[in-house]
Amino acid sequence: MELLQSDHRRSVALVVGVTGMAGLALAEALKKPNAVGGPWKVYGVARRPKPIWFPASSVIDDYIFFDAVNYDDTHHNLSPLSHEITHVFWVAIQVRDNEESNVSVNSIMLTNVVNVLTSNPSSRLQHISLQTGTKHYMGPIYDPSHSSRLVPPDTPFREDTDRLPYPNFYYALEDLLHSYSPSLTWSVHRTSIIIGASSRSVYNTLLTLAVYATICRYEGLPLRYPGTRYTWEHFCDVSDARVIADQHIWASVSDTAKNQAFNCTNGDVFTWKSFWEVVSEVFDVEFLGPLDEEEKFDWVGEMKKKGKVWDTIVEENGILKTKMEEITCFDALNTVLHFRFQHVCSMNKSREFGFFGHADTLKRVRMWVERLRDMNIIPRR
Repeated sequence: MELLQSDHRRSVALVVGVTGMAGLALAEALKKPNAVGGPWKVYGVARRPKPIWFPASSVIDDYIFFDAVNYDDTHHNLSPLSHEITHVFWVAIQVRDNEESNVSVNSIMLTNVVNVLTSNPSSRLQHISLQTGTKHYMGPIYDPSHSSRLVPPDTPFREDTDRLPYPNFYYALEDLLHSYSPSLTWSVHRTSIIIGASSRSVYNTLLTLAVYATICRYEGLPLRYPGTRYTWEHFCDVSDARVIADQHIWASVSDTAKNQAFNCTNGDVFTWKSFWEVVSEVFDVEFLGPLDEEEKFDWVGEMKKKGKVWDTIVEENGILKTKMEEITCFDALNTVLHFRFQHVCSMNKSREFGFFGHADTLKRVRMWVERLRDMNIIPRR
C-alpha cells in the first residue's frame, strides 16, 4: 500500500472516545513501535475521568475529559492542542431516545471538536477517521418510531448501497466530513458488532454475554439462547477492536484510502450456535438453544431483575464496582438476536484498497474474555 511519509512532528493523534472498546484498542495500536505513520503522540479524550482499569500512561501521552456537546468546555480543553493535532480518530457516540436526537447530539460533538481544532491559524489537522456501523445499511433499528417500518436489508452489506429514507446519525456525520473537504481528508469505518474489552462502551455485546453467563453460573442456571432459531443457525459477523484500530490507522496514512468509506469486520462469519458454545465453555455453564416458537422467554425482562444479583457478584469477587445496567446492552443485543436476515458485510472493497486485517472470531472471544478478567471487570471464575 502507498503510505504518506510522516515525521514525529506530524503524527499527533486525538482519539475521541478512548475508553470504549475501539478507542482503547486504537490508543494501544498507535503507541506500538511499528505503527504505520508513526511514531505517534497520542491524546485520549473521554467524557469522564480515566477509569482505574485503563492501562498505564505508556498507552497515551495525555488523557483529557470533557463534554464535547458543550462548546466552551470543548474549547477550553482542546484549544491548547489545536496547533499539534494532525489526525482525529472519532470513535465516540452518545445515544438518545430517538434517532433525530442522535443526529443532533452526535453532530454537535463532532462539529465542536473539529471547529476548535481548525480555528487556530496554526492548525495542522489533516485527517478525520470516523467510526460508524452497519446501522448505515439497516436504518434506525433501535428507534421504535422507525424500526417497525424497516424491511430486512440485502446482505452482504456493501459500501456503495444507497442510503435509506430514514434519519440516521451516521449519515449526518458523514455529511459533516464531506463539508470539510478538500481542506481535510477523511475515512469512514463501518463496523459490525464490536467485541473488545471496556466497561464504557454503549453497545458491548461480549460484556453483556459475560454478565449473563456469570449470573447463570452463580445461580446454577443454563445459558439459554434468547434469540430465534433463524439467528441460531444463520451467519453473522463481528468486528474485533484490534482489527478496527488497524484499519483506522491504515486509512489515516494511506493515499489510496483518502475520502473513502470501508466496512470493517473480522473477515469470517459464525453462527450464534457456535458463539454460544464458546461462551458457555469459557464460563463453564450449560447452554440451551432457542425455544420453540410457541414458548416464551422474556430474556430482557428477566435480566433487568438481576441487578442485585450482579451487585452481590461484584461484592463477593472484589471486582470493579459497576451497575449491571451501565455495562450491558440487553435490549440492543436482543434486537440483533431476532434479525430476520444474515448480518454479514462484504470486505471486498477494503481488500481491494489494500487492507488485509482479519481475526478468528471464536478465538478472539476467548482472548477478550480473559482481558476483561485481567481488567477486573468480570470475575475470574
